[in-house]
Amino acid sequence: MDVAMPVRRWRATGKPQRTELYVRWSLYAVSLVQPLATLGMLGGAARNEVDPAVLRVAAVGTVVAAALNAALFKVALPAYLGRRPRPTGWLVASGLVTYGIAFAVLLLAPALDRQGQPSFGPGIAVITMTFWVAAASLALKIREAAVVGAAAIALTGVPLVLSGLPGSSTAGALTGAAIGALAAATTCRCSAWTAAVVWELDSAREAQARLAVAEERLRFSRDLHDVLGRNLTTMALKSELAVQLSKRGRPEAVDQMTEVQRIAQESHREVRELVRGYREADLPAEVAGARSVLRAADVECETDFAMEPGTLPPRVQSVLGWVVREATTNVLRHSEAGHCAIRLRVRGGAAVLEVENDGVPLVPAPRPADGAGGHGLSGLRERLAPHGGVLDLPAVAAGSFRLTATLPLTDPAPEAPTR
Repeated sequence: MDVAMPVRRWRATGKPQRTELYVRWSLYAVSLVQPLATLGMLGGAARNEVDPAVLRVAAVGTVVAAALNAALFKVALPAYLGRRPRPTGWLVASGLVTYGIAFAVLLLAPALDRQGQPSFGPGIAVITMTFWVAAASLALKIREAAVVGAAAIALTGVPLVLSGLPGSSTAGALTGAAIGALAAATTCRCSAWTAAVVWELDSAREAQARLAVAEERLRFSRDLHDVLGRNLTTMALKSELAVQLSKRGRPEAVDQMTEVQRIAQESHREVRELVRGYREADLPAEVAGARSVLRAADVECETDFAMEPGTLPPRVQSVLGWVVREATTNVLRHSEAGHCAIRLRVRGGAAVLEVENDGVPLVPAPRPADGAGGHGLSGLRERLAPHGGVLDLPAVAAGSFRLTATLPLTDPAPEAPTR
């Protein structure tokens, strides 16, 4: 068995999954506290020469009740997070069994020991019902949990009275059960609420990214409409006028079609300028934007530049700006990074840009072959290739990812045509 496999699985999950897993096992730990809390009572009862058969029944009943609570936690947490219906069947079944266990322990065990003090039976019964109320509170709404919890504690008083426990001791046991159930239920619901909040924050982050993309598309649509709308309307009107003039044999039709041709060429030029403005990237602006976006996502961004990015040739700035933009997108989309470093160097007449981040899931899958790995990296390779640039993904420490783009400062000389 691979000892590192649980660690890999843990690192392969995101923050919401980790939080939910932590909350789930915390609830299981709450169920484990129940049998541990009864060990001292059963040990003291054994020293008082209580019937071993009664002790075995109490021990088995406590273990069964704890297992039922763990099972109820397992189905109640997804219901609290809205992934499945309320586990009413589990809730009723576990409640009846738990109450039956508490009733049986109180009937079999003596209410008072030889010294006239309350025996272990009432304590075990109270603990059993207290922990069930804590588990049930996660499967119910707050008001319903309060009503069910109060009813369960009150019903526990019936076998306490029937067992012969004095009234003052019964009142004290029920009061302690109510306080313990309230504290345990509050702890369980707060833990589940933490997991729900983390999931909501993750969904809000994804929605924010989608809204940013939609806003950018709308902005481009508005700019494109402003550029082409008026020109296309003018071209349609002048074309219609040219048709009418040509039908009448008027020479002005040629002038109108010449004007349509001019407007079409101007529109083509304006569209190219518009698209070029969106496609070109400015390296200093992209670095500043990346730093701002990463810090807003709670990712520490470190920059290490051997020279000012603005001193590089405009062509190099534009291409490397796209590298920074795509690398930042990958950090936010494909990792749970806490630190990201952007480095810029000049080596051998070429600009070398490195973007490295941590928080990469350790999924046991082979690295994609060169040229693969998603449309974003393929697009960067295609953008670098015409300028003699290359994109590398060197091996780094586990859980990290490094992207290296190397781009010559001067355009490569065009290849001489072969004859």
